[in-house]
Amino acid sequence: MVALQVHFWLIASLVSSVAAAQSLLQDAALLSYIDQRFLALERRLEKCSQDLLEYVEEFREFSQALLSRLAALKAGKAELGGQVQTLLSRLERAQRDIDYLGSTTGSNACLDVHQDLLEQQLLEEAEEKNRIKLMLNASCDHVLAGIRSLKVVKKTGGKHGSWMKDPGRKHAKIYLLSGSVNNVVWEFANIMAFMESNQTLKAHRVPLALPWEGTGHVIHQGFLFYHRHGSLNEIIKFHIQRRSVAGQMLLPGAGRIPAYQLSPQTKIDLAVDEQGLWALHAEPETGGNIVITKINPAAMAVEHSWDSPCSSEGAEAAFMACNTLHVVYNSPSGGSSRIQCVYDVLGAPGVPLKPGLHFPKRQGGHSSVHYNPKERQLFAWGDGSQIVYKLHTEQKA
Repeated sequence: MVALQVHFWLIASLVSSVAAAQSLLQDAALLSYIDQRFLALERRLEKCSQDLLEYVEEFREFSQALLSRLAALKAGKAELGGQVQTLLSRLERAQRDIDYLGSTTGSNACLDVHQDLLEQQLLEEAEEKNRIKLMLNASCDHVLAGIRSLKVVKKTGGKHGSWMKDPGRKHAKIYLLSGSVNNVVWEFANIMAFMESNQTLKAHRVPLALPWEGTGHVIHQGFLFYHRHGSLNEIIKFHIQRRSVAGQMLLPGAGRIPAYQLSPQTKIDLAVDEQGLWALHAEPETGGNIVITKINPAAMAVEHSWDSPCSSEGAEAAFMACNTLHVVYNSPSGGSSRIQCVYDVLGAPGVPLKPGLHFPKRQGGHSSVHYNPKERQLFAWGDGSQIVYKLHTEQKA
């Protein structure tokens, strides 16, 4: 019995020892884990301390550089302030010298300067006048002295329109542009073809991509020049044979009011004479007087402009002949047309125009009047009729 008790005691002691050993192993593992965690924390704290030291050193270097730069800027500011002060002192001294010189020279020096400026201005104006004369090749030796007769060639179209020849070409083609807004030009082989009763069978139809406005278009050297519909002052250069736009330009100041009071549909009236292409229009700044502009058709650019003394009030049309503007006046009801204002852009003397030079044997108004320098005739559109006026010219004095 005693031996059995001893056996049970030994077994219990052995179990107890095993449990104690297992507990010791678990405690050792826990201690090892805690130790590793502490080591990791220590390494992280050490890295943080190292980074902090690097940041402090970098900030110290930046602070020293910034302080050095600020010190240099402060020194530069002081130097600049000294330079500005020196400049102000020199400026004040120069101003005192100028005041002294002005008090001692008196007004004669000013008069001399003004006289020099006036002489220079007169010289420049003379040079400009000579340049214009060379530009216009002032070769016109005749002036308009009368309108001899008229011929009504045909009556076709409405109240507004224009018809013409190309004075720059040898052919006898006739061009008809009917209406104040349109995009079709009718081209006839000659005057006989134009006079046929059924004109569309004898004509070539030339469509325009950009429509015209008014009745102030002209044909010169194979090109149609016209005011583009819908634009304020755009002039189109259209190649008739190629059926294409060859150029365009803006005419400064034009398009705000009609060129002629009695023809409100025309804002820009183009003209051709012995010297080439011109543009006529009115401006509010000139009191409604007609402005004459010489145009370079090749470059599509303004060469020179003149403010004429001719009023657009009561005017129905105008044309250029030999550098000279001729303005046609009428009554609002359409009476007898007459030329009452003439202006030579070169200021050349000539035969005095008879007051109120009337267009013969006709009552009514004109929608357009174009001068043909080759034939010295006027091609006019009057109330739907296409009219030719023969002109009488005399030699300039």
